Amino acid sequence: MFDNLLDPILGPLLNSMHPLALTILVAFAVSIITIIAYKLLTDQDLMKRLKSEMKEMQKEMKTLKDHPEKMMQVQKKAMETNMKYMAKSMKPTLITFIPLIIIFGWMHANLGYLPIVPDQDFMTTIEFEGYDGLVTLSAPDALNILSNSSQKVINNEVTWALSGPAGEYVLEYNFQGEIHTRNLIISEQLEYVEPELKIKNSRLKSLNINNEKLKVLDLGFMKLGWLGVYIICSLIFSMSLRKWLKIA
Repeated sequence: MFDNLLDPILGPLLNSMHPLALTILVAFAVSIITIIAYKLLTDQDLMKRLKSEMKEMQKEMKTLKDHPEKMMQVQKKAMETNMKYMAKSMKPTLITFIPLIIIFGWMHANLGYLPIVPDQDFMTTIEFEGYDGLVTLSAPDALNILSNSSQKVINNEVTWALSGPAGEYVLEYNFQGEIHTRNLIISEQLEYVEPELKIKNSRLKSLNINNEKLKVLDLGFMKLGWLGVYIICSLIFSMSLRKWLKIA
């Protein structure tokens, strides 16, 4: 669903921009849309008045440290004003929530992991709960299984090493006549299948393609994925836009 909705817009940028630049661009675009929606969907005069009242009450409370009863009264009034402010902010938050979830889903599906590169060794792991028998991995002829195709489960898991040319494939895992499959993409482009596939109603727990996580920002001493970069950029952009547009 996320790919269908956003691929026409963000898909062309996926392999033409560095993941860090793309993450910053998306954070900036979402911040603009969110701030504009907030401004249009709230009474800014009221919001500024409520915010000003809360600041005045905070100052007043500092002068009432020796008068607990009066301080409690002011504190109660401040909480009521804050609740009113939050309630007025809820409408734009709810309206922008669903688009934000869609964008987050697209970014996780496209910027979460590094791709499996052609002719480079990679791993697939099968995890169980309470099974210690044999498991057989079958793969298309174009793929090379570098480990024994049939292996005994040790500590509830088995791992195989594979390699192959670019393409889309289906891996087949067989144990005691029970067969499970999962898709695999090998590509030089930034594309992949969700690495972990959870299995229900089976002794089999999950089928994993061991893609490495993508760090869109790597400074050596600090490595961040798309979500960390997005949050930092979003905070910076939102605060700057609020100040520039004088939004309460």
